[in-house]
Amino acid sequence: MVLRKARLAGAATVVLAIGFVGVVTLGTYAASGVPERSSASLGLSGGTVPAAYRPQIQRWGALCPEISAPMLAAQLYQESGFDPSAKSPAKAYGMAQFLESTWATYGTDGDGDGARDIWNAFDAIASAATYDCALARDVDRVPGDRQANMLAAYNAGPYAVIEHNGIPPYKETQGYVRSIQALARSFTAPADPGVQLALSKEAAGAIWFAQGKLGTDYLWGGTGQSWEDGRFDCSGLTQAAFRAVGIELPRVANDQWYAGPHPSRDQLRPGDLVFFANDLEDPRTIHHVGLYVGGGYMIDAPHTGAKVRYDTIAQKDYIGATRVTPDGAAALPDRNPNDGTITRGGGPGAAS
Repeated sequence: MVLRKARLAGAATVVLAIGFVGVVTLGTYAASGVPERSSASLGLSGGTVPAAYRPQIQRWGALCPEISAPMLAAQLYQESGFDPSAKSPAKAYGMAQFLESTWATYGTDGDGDGARDIWNAFDAIASAATYDCALARDVDRVPGDRQANMLAAYNAGPYAVIEHNGIPPYKETQGYVRSIQALARSFTAPADPGVQLALSKEAAGAIWFAQGKLGTDYLWGGTGQSWEDGRFDCSGLTQAAFRAVGIELPRVANDQWYAGPHPSRDQLRPGDLVFFANDLEDPRTIHHVGLYVGGGYMIDAPHTGAKVRYDTIAQKDYIGATRVTPDGAAALPDRNPNDGTITRGGGPGAAS
């Protein structure tokens, strides 16, 4: 415990000495952009999908050239948050949120048990890919981005895409295509480090905000409001830090996890969000988030009785990091504040 406190004190001294200007100007940091490669070769970033579903998503994500494993994962997350028991008021069911009429045509036996069960996660994954590829064939003569046209057909129906000779002029459909393609980047395995980028103004601003909250008391559910005496919990702090630079993050940590690509540990740079989970193979168990400031340390609001402080990220429950992007944050689905269910998807024929 004494050693831990000494390390934290040393880290705080270093970071405070560097200050905001130092964070902005200190060298360059490894980037983790999505590499230019074919859809079929795109792999899933570690920790982005529950381990039980990863092989199935990787397999069925290569069913046709218009889809990829990250894109299929993005659809499933957008539709249900990987919940096989999800139901919608529109009577769409399962992880892929199929209407029963659509399932009757495209339902696929994904686990080889001889049944096509709308509630079976493996069948839902296979069926989503099967339906995607069928739509891709329906609109394969439409000019433009083939994946974007397929996603538009998924949301608005293939006839709308054919009629408009591309993505139709429906706000919901255009938003769905944009969201899925942006969200897919969060599920894509990062490139090898090589490109060097300076710290972004958003990352620097988020760090500046968080540094200004050091010493603030922790409050479970706190978002820094005046009636909360300006106190925060972990995700409330990171949400407020990025809101200060014009990026709106979801309220809870395991949704913030999908707000951008996932740099590996050796690609971390200040401004990345760092996450911790009870099960390192299941992102649904993420329970804590902090804001990385460099040197193996983060600013976080750790727990009841503590204050906003510097902490090491060298903890056994570290699951990974997210480099927040405006597009990534904007692509995230909405959640019902009462029960946490996803309320904004783009299921089969949603705008038709």
